[in-house]
Amino acid sequence: MKRRTTLLAGLLAAACVQAPAVQQRTLEIEPPERWSTTTGPGRDSQDPWWILYGDTQLSELIELGLAQNDDLRAAAFRVKRAVAAGRIAKADLKPSLGAGLSAQRQEQVFVGLPIPGGPNVLSSTSTQFALSLETSWEADLWGRLRAGARAALAEAQATEADLRGAQLSMSGQIAKLWFAVAEARQQLELTRRSVESFTTSTELVRSRYESGVRPSIDLRLALSNQHNAEALAAAAENALDAALRQLETLLGRYPSAELLDRYSIDRLPDLPPPVPVGLPSELVSRRPDLVAAERRLTAADQRVLVAQRSRYPRFAMTARGGSVSDQLGDLLDGDFGVWALVGNLTAPLFQAGRLKAGVEQARSAGDEALALYAGQVLRAYSEVETALAAEQHLRVREEKLRETAEQLEGAGALAATRYARGVGDYLTVLESQTRALNARIAWIRVRRELLTNRVDLHLALGGGFNTETVLAANEKERDS
Repeated sequence: MKRRTTLLAGLLAAACVQAPAVQQRTLEIEPPERWSTTTGPGRDSQDPWWILYGDTQLSELIELGLAQNDDLRAAAFRVKRAVAAGRIAKADLKPSLGAGLSAQRQEQVFVGLPIPGGPNVLSSTSTQFALSLETSWEADLWGRLRAGARAALAEAQATEADLRGAQLSMSGQIAKLWFAVAEARQQLELTRRSVESFTTSTELVRSRYESGVRPSIDLRLALSNQHNAEALAAAAENALDAALRQLETLLGRYPSAELLDRYSIDRLPDLPPPVPVGLPSELVSRRPDLVAAERRLTAADQRVLVAQRSRYPRFAMTARGGSVSDQLGDLLDGDFGVWALVGNLTAPLFQAGRLKAGVEQARSAGDEALALYAGQVLRAYSEVETALAAEQHLRVREEKLRETAEQLEGAGALAATRYARGVGDYLTVLESQTRALNARIAWIRVRRELLTNRVDLHLALGGGFNTETVLAANEKERDS
């Protein structure tokens, strides 16, 4: 008896021992002290990034999309499912309690009694009622259950980060499509004005051709210029229609291309002030996808501990109490009470390598999670550096294309005036007008690229910034 008491005391003491902590793995990536290209002082904030654009319609559309998009609703349900799984895993650490009430009536036949082969066989009928209360609990001797609960919690946190990442990505997609709508509207306005202008020029050339002043080639060139502008206008209309339908789909609406019945945008907005990019070392804790990857790495490490501790003995206890009687009214009478207390100690002896393979499998999953995490971190750094560098190049392109368009528009107007006076050929007019139109289209396109690249920078940095800090920093920079 003394030996059994000593064994039980030892098991209970072991149950109080904390599980050894899993060694925290670190990335072999040393972030630089600062980004290769900077835009302003850094300060983290939770303000929505789209506020910087100062567009109330854009803010309304993004908030509408975040509330109504079906993909985001599905992601929210995944979070609920993961949180519930975490609660289930945590519940394994606590005792379970159950109650039961049963009734049984049976008849037993005694074959051969009282006389073998006789007609009247003896039988017995009995009734039994039972009321029971049972509790069971597994002692977490080695921390296996706690590691499983921590793994489930980390998975739930990763799923929550996935949802934040999906919301961030959705806000970026909506903004990009809104800018695509603005670009298409501006392109459509430009090409329609060009069609009107080229049509007027065509009529002038036609009149001079019919008067015998100019050759037929001038008329053909004028018509080709007009038809090219009409084709560009049709392309702009198609781009506008496609962008509207995609945007409506993201907003959870039927893609009817009728969004502009309520919202209006005719031109691309100005590029907001530069955003503070912060320090490279802050990126890991700011981007939702990196937070999710780190949480999944933690979950994988905890599952390694679960697999390791599954090879150790387990101790469980079950306590059962209640009453049994052939009369239902006696179930609450203590004289009919019964009870049982069971302790169960089990240990795996031979599993044909199954448990060892489970440990190797869990470790491989952890190594995979670490490799995926490292890759995501590198890609995140690359996305920020690329967006920062691209903005500088796009600013130069935007300035040069604007100057090009202005010069070509001036040259086109001068060539048209000279042609109307009978000086110069129409080929010069055609080339000047075509190049001016293409340059203006390219300028509008690069302005949209600037805006979408800024959105990419916001997404790469993980979202919000303190708006007042950004505006104040840029005001100070302009004053200096």
